[in-house]
Amino acid sequence: MMAAVLVASFLLGSIPNGLIFGKLFWKKDLRRYGSGNVGATNAWRVLGKKAGLLIFLLDFLKGELSVILAHLAIGTPQAMMLAGLFAIIGHAISPFLKFHGGKGVATGLGVITILMPSITALVLLAWVIIVLTTRYVSLASIAAAVLLPILTLILHEERAYVIFGVLAAVVVILRHHDNILRMRKGRENKI
Repeated sequence: MMAAVLVASFLLGSIPNGLIFGKLFWKKDLRRYGSGNVGATNAWRVLGKKAGLLIFLLDFLKGELSVILAHLAIGTPQAMMLAGLFAIIGHAISPFLKFHGGKGVATGLGVITILMPSITALVLLAWVIIVLTTRYVSLASIAAAVLLPILTLILHEERAYVIFGVLAAVVVILRHHDNILRMRKGRENKI
């Protein structure tokens, strides 16, 4: 049963909402515009606020649904955190995009909303403050990723969720490699 949940979570996470809805409603392939990413931030920049919010919501739901699936099928914190992690990985290395994908931030937020609601509020608050003060979505996302495992330790979350926090942070930070390089060179895009 666990293997089926993980495969389903990976496949759910790998659905390229930005590509699908960008082509369907806005007649644009996000991979050819802006950063080339199919996530919510590039959709916002290329297609507008409504598109960005739609893609964010759909990617967010992928994370939530994966955790809910694991909860219903198995019910343990370990299963739920692994399902969430597999959804994030599916989003980052989608087989539908030749193993390319998004950064995993919206999907990860959906995961932690179910796993750790109180920590979600703190992480989201930090993200919003950093975006509003710096106008760098990438910096806010990296900072939020770093903050997640720290908060899981401080607030004594389940061990499985602490491990999830560390692994999810690693995935998100690695996916922001190019953004980090652009920030160091002063070339990163602001919103």
